[in-house]
Amino acid sequence: NAPARVNDLKQLEAIAVRYESRQQFLTEMTLDPPASTQELPADPLLDEDFLILSTIHSAKGLEWDSVHVIHAADGNIPADMATGSAEEIEEERRLFYVAMTRAKNHLTVLRPERYYFHNRHRSDQHSLSRITRFLTPPILALMEQVSHGLTAGSGGAGAGGGLVKGDTAEIRRRIAKLWG
Repeated sequence: NAPARVNDLKQLEAIAVRYESRQQFLTEMTLDPPASTQELPADPLLDEDFLILSTIHSAKGLEWDSVHVIHAADGNIPADMATGSAEEIEEERRLFYVAMTRAKNHLTVLRPERYYFHNRHRSDQHSLSRITRFLTPPILALMEQVSHGLTAGSGGAGAGGGLVKGDTAEIRRRIAKLWG
């Protein structure tokens, strides 16, 4: 299908101009190659019915009807390994912005409420996550926030950060229910 292949080449050309060097471009393409039209269903009208998974690194220049950004918690966005300098933090902020602005009609930003530590084999240790620092209170005020776990009245820290009243046994029961 020559016309489709030409479109693939044009897409690669459009992506390549974003990189400062050929090596940087080829490294990115190796780690996160773009989808080929050969991989899409034969009937182009069906393309909108399929799920497309993308990293925030490869989303620039693309756009979808709905976008779901997952793991929007400090430690992931920004990544722990990218917090060594102000420049790295700013790059993480830019990537997060790019990811969120890929949505035409619907954006969902998700974060886990807690993390389980897999490397501690004989324990049940976990930690509560914090929403990414890039979603500041004024931005969060513009978003609909839905929680399915630790909210005021459910045995954890509420939206205001205060602790919920209750005796120790009740709090333990509520926490156990979250992990049940």
